[in-house]
Amino acid sequence: MAEVVLSQLSKVFPDGTVALDKVDLTVADGEFVVLVGPSGCGKSTLLRVVAGLEDATAGTVSIDGQMVNYVSSKDRDIAMVFQSYALYPHMTVDENLAFSLKVRRVPKEQAKETVREVAQVLSLEPLLERKPKALSGGQRQRVAMGRAMVRHPKVFLMDEPLSNLDAKLRVAMRGELTRLHQQYRTTTLYVTHDQIEAMTLGDRIAVLNAGRLQQVGTPDELYRSPVNVFVAGFIGSPAMNLARAELVTGADGGLVLRVGEYRWPLPARQLRRRPGLREMVGREVILGLRPQALAVISDDEPADARIGITAITVESLGSEKNVLFLPPFEVPEVVADASAQADTELTAMWTANVDPLADIVTGQRTALRLDLDQAYFFEAATGFAVPASEAPDAGRDGAKVPLVPAA
Repeated sequence: MAEVVLSQLSKVFPDGTVALDKVDLTVADGEFVVLVGPSGCGKSTLLRVVAGLEDATAGTVSIDGQMVNYVSSKDRDIAMVFQSYALYPHMTVDENLAFSLKVRRVPKEQAKETVREVAQVLSLEPLLERKPKALSGGQRQRVAMGRAMVRHPKVFLMDEPLSNLDAKLRVAMRGELTRLHQQYRTTTLYVTHDQIEAMTLGDRIAVLNAGRLQQVGTPDELYRSPVNVFVAGFIGSPAMNLARAELVTGADGGLVLRVGEYRWPLPARQLRRRPGLREMVGREVILGLRPQALAVISDDEPADARIGITAITVESLGSEKNVLFLPPFEVPEVVADASAQADTELTAMWTANVDPLADIVTGQRTALRLDLDQAYFFEAATGFAVPASEAPDAGRDGAKVPLVPAA
């Protein structure tokens, strides 16, 4: 096992594409860190640079206290598990598991014992004489993991290893990965586009956007204290609802949130939690509400903040119900970053996660209560969160950064 330290790591491809931009990240010895972000954000490139399959343009990669920028991939003592399994089709499971040990000239009896142990841990013993074409997707993935495990590497690198599996198998394999990590405590960097995987597997999650590290923290830290509007909109399923708003002073001296034609008093609790909101009077902000902060109410039920909507889609999932709708105010298409060089899209569709027994169907008109006590606020000009006094502004290693790098 070993600590992995990335310092000011950058990768620029020959055509000028910036895949990684000054990434600083420390993965502690025995830690499981998940890299998430939209397609093309640099997740897989980062993994390949750590593996030695790509050269860094700038910055350093250190494993177990040793800078490895100029160390070949085979000498870094890492093992990589790919999305495509990468099994040798002409070899049996036993031969696939033993191949890397054979290349390293591990004594035959020692290699046989190591393969037996790993096969037992992964429940592959009945499959050792089969070839990959005779295995299911889940079985192939377990073989791919076993082939990495037999080497007892310092670091595991996993690039979307579960993306080819069906939903039921993915849930089972997530449990398997968690069990294996608890047993072996091997330092792991895991790339996925599936945030459910990220939230359930990671000790910490690192969020990337356009090559820049946005925030690093535990799943709870990223969900409850997003450092900027990108992280807020990316972490959480269904996604956070976002809208442009303005803070104005009310007749009683309190703050009022103006969203389109609506005027809602800002709860005193919000002002206590986020005193910085007082400094934003007259300025545009981004309002964020998790779907769980919206609830179906009757027309005569009182509420400080309510809207009337038409349900475009109602998703009944048994234990929960999601109502998708277009809010009755303008939702912006973009929010500019601090340098005004690029934009991050905001979705126009909102989602309410309502009582599963709520009597609502597709196409129905209804009223929703918005719980502003649970609202998040972001500076419209920069995308940075207005911090809450009782919560950290960012997770460990999560400094304030622009949403995307300047051009």
